[in-house]
Amino acid sequence: MQQLTQKLGSGAMVIQEVPYPQLGKGMLIVKNHYSIISAGTEGSTVQAARKSLIGKAKERPQQVKQVLDVLKKQGPVQTYRAVTKKLDAYSPLGYSSAGEVIEVGEGATDFEVGDKVACAGVGYANHAEIIAVPVNLCVKLPEGLDLKNAAYNTLGSISMQGVRQADLRLGENCVVIGLGLLGQIACLILKASGVNVIGIDISDTAVNLAVENKAVDFGFQRNLSGLEDKILNATNGIGADAVLIAAATSSLDPINFAGSIARKKGKVVVLGAVPTGFDRDPHWYRKELELKMACSYGPGRYDLNYEEKGIDYPIAYVRWTEKRNMEAFQQLLSTGRINIDYLTTHQFSFNDAPRAFDLVVNKTEPFIGIALKYDTKKAQNQEPILTNASSAAGELNISFIGAGSYAQGNLLPSIPGDEKIQRIGVLTNNGTTSKRVAEKFRFQFCASREEDILNENTNTLFIATRHDSHAPYVLKGLKAGMNIFVEKPLCLSLEELEEIRQLKNNSNKAIMIGFNRRFAPFSKIVKSKLGSGPMTMIYRVNAGVIPKDSWMQDMEIGGGRILGEVCHFIDYLTFINGSKPVKLSANALPDPDSLNDTVNILIQFENGSSGIVSYFANGSKELSKEYVEIFSSGTTAIINDFKELKIYGKGKPFKKKLFNQDKGQKEMVESFIDQLLKDGNAPIAFDQTYAVTKASFKVLESIQNGGAQVEV
Repeated sequence: MQQLTQKLGSGAMVIQEVPYPQLGKGMLIVKNHYSIISAGTEGSTVQAARKSLIGKAKERPQQVKQVLDVLKKQGPVQTYRAVTKKLDAYSPLGYSSAGEVIEVGEGATDFEVGDKVACAGVGYANHAEIIAVPVNLCVKLPEGLDLKNAAYNTLGSISMQGVRQADLRLGENCVVIGLGLLGQIACLILKASGVNVIGIDISDTAVNLAVENKAVDFGFQRNLSGLEDKILNATNGIGADAVLIAAATSSLDPINFAGSIARKKGKVVVLGAVPTGFDRDPHWYRKELELKMACSYGPGRYDLNYEEKGIDYPIAYVRWTEKRNMEAFQQLLSTGRINIDYLTTHQFSFNDAPRAFDLVVNKTEPFIGIALKYDTKKAQNQEPILTNASSAAGELNISFIGAGSYAQGNLLPSIPGDEKIQRIGVLTNNGTTSKRVAEKFRFQFCASREEDILNENTNTLFIATRHDSHAPYVLKGLKAGMNIFVEKPLCLSLEELEEIRQLKNNSNKAIMIGFNRRFAPFSKIVKSKLGSGPMTMIYRVNAGVIPKDSWMQDMEIGGGRILGEVCHFIDYLTFINGSKPVKLSANALPDPDSLNDTVNILIQFENGSSGIVSYFANGSKELSKEYVEIFSSGTTAIINDFKELKIYGKGKPFKKKLFNQDKGQKEMVESFIDQLLKDGNAPIAFDQTYAVTKASFKVLESIQNGGAQVEV
């Protein structure tokens, strides 16, 4: 199926063939009939992509700071990989569409094939022939509703949330600053609610459009002389009960102007992208004005449980969620209480989408709403898309399921170029990612179905998906007779771990988990100088904060940071001392969200060694992330962030520094592949992988039991 994409580096925009989207739990597959171009949000994205690197840097100073932080901590190689990956990626566009349901996922019980629906969401309601959308970002449409108008779904719900934040009553006055798409729709909703509406814009065309289509009671150009007096007259000397700012600008004029025209104790609601550094006097302070933000489509936005898992908020406590806002907007359309026909000033076929965006960026003629129309009779299929002419087979035939930032930055570049190694297929949740990875790293095809990967053409499977899918893919891969490389963690439950162990015991295939630090150059030096045997070890991790609403912190999806990351450091101590963990105790610093991400773990090993993993989320960002001390028979080794090594013993200390941080990712992948070619085994014995993974679960058990010592 075809999708509109843009490269963030060059700004090149192209409609290309990408894999058919995957149907997940609680998802719908929708054939788009129309999608709407948002001139504000999407236009700024496209304009930024077409700028030079310096222009991009000026546009996004926060991202430049992030790049500099990576450069400081990880060195130029990792920074270069991260930046080029971002700039070379195909970026999908679009976030508002309408079409027909053609597949229904498990749990999406409110929908049927053939339903007409309106869809929302960046990354979901794309400009594409076929899309996959979670149920809470999709609403069923009333019979007979014009799908072109329904495609304004996202914009309508954003405007409605702004109106709700204004909390106006019948007969009150509202001034809307900015009469683009969001502003026009907000005016229509306000009018339908019995509110007196005054529209303001810098463009005469936008003002006239609103007046001619009765979206406003009064419309004024921003630079009109005596504008404040005209607004005062239009509100019978009261001033605006609320001001809705739907403009997009870096100027402080909208926020300060809103303060001047609002009545005392009035509200100002920010709907657009404007700065809020208003002048305190004479208006904001003396009038005791209230400033409110409208968060996108409404309650549920950016909530993983709501948007991805489909868990609704109880209507008694959250009356208007983002989905209910969408439904209310569609109801206004279907009953004729608002008419948005006039908003679509231009319509293009989907194949002409790049030309439509040229109009948005170059502004060659006036426009408000731009609709893309799709060929709904076009046949679609889910066959793999060939990206490499080769169909050869080697000793190792590698495929990837999942290929996000880490895989693209560390795993894929580390696969050797050897005729014994063939790169077969790529499958990811995002078709644009699959296509780009398959092209860049010379895989034979990108796919949309698991069966295209899990077949006899592949004998070695790399799994780099979200954590909750690791165990299912490991099990499927083993059953298909494949060697497995899986990013940590191996699984999210002890039951899954035991199932994997049993299947592994009945298989001659290798399982390798991505414990890269044991392969780092400094690790090899330390191991050679200290050997194995009883030793004491400290591994301090200045992990930093991950917000509680991140998928990583979700126990069902990410498993939390102990299963998702602390396993790394337990494995490292296991490798260094040369024996498996047998007992441990753990204490977590209390936190209101019970994240257990600031924790001390004391581990005892089979050979008498002991180690401490201190994993802290409450430290300074200025401190290095990882610091290791190892004490054995009069020798002490210190590794600082895998950039600096010191070993103290007899005589002069051994010291070494690296220009680039090296945590062993390249050596890990190469070692895995070399060992498979040599004898079919993994370089980490499975009994160690099993013990380390089990120990990670035991950390949680000890924390839950007040730090009691537990056996592994």
